[in-house]
Amino acid sequence: MAYTIHELARISGVSTRTLRYYHQIGLLCPSGREEGGRRLYGAEETDFLQHILFYRELGLPLQQIKQIMTQPGFDPCQALSHHLDALQQQKARLETLITTVGKTLADLRGEYHMKDTEKFEGFKRALIQQNEADYGEEIRAAYGDAAIDASNARLMGMDEAQYEKTQKLSEEIAACLRQAAEKNDPACEAAQKACALHREWLCLFWTKGAYSKQAHRALGQMYLADERFKAYYDAIAPGAAALLAQALEIYCG
Repeated sequence: MAYTIHELARISGVSTRTLRYYHQIGLLCPSGREEGGRRLYGAEETDFLQHILFYRELGLPLQQIKQIMTQPGFDPCQALSHHLDALQQQKARLETLITTVGKTLADLRGEYHMKDTEKFEGFKRALIQQNEADYGEEIRAAYGDAAIDASNARLMGMDEAQYEKTQKLSEEIAACLRQAAEKNDPACEAAQKACALHREWLCLFWTKGAYSKQAHRALGQMYLADERFKAYYDAIAPGAAALLAQALEIYCG
């Protein structure tokens, strides 16, 4: 069955303006046109739109969605399997946070005594689940299950002060990278300070003795090679992922 752009918009909930934009950027092109010139979308395009919406729900930018879905060998079944895994991870994170909110509310009402460690357990567990969903496959392949499991255990065992330190260090690293990006110099003081802060941040998660300059340098290369890590750092400042990788080559050299 073929749909006009207005019919596809009606059944999908996606505006005609958005569908036209998807066509403009080459993400979703109609299969043909009616005699009057109206776009027509067939079964393949309808399924394609569903996949786009799945990826959008997972927070991927349109350009990345296009790269994924237009690459040779794109497998819809495999993609749906990944979607399902990601959604189940999201569900687990939400359930963890719901439990924490429920306990907090009961504590405020005097119905339950919430330990200080419990107040942050949900956030830490949700962070682990998010990291596993986003990067688990890559980091486990690079560092092994034992190292990642130990890192997750260290996070769960952090007290409030330690957890807040990780957040503060992340903010300081971002601030240094923004300063370094303005100079575009991986050897500048701000860039090298970002590396030192990044090492301090890593050592809060890695087991004692696990840090090495070789591993730190390799991590910088992974940030640059993996589009998701690269997008995270480039959101701090354009080119920050490459800058950090170059700065780490100097810092760890």
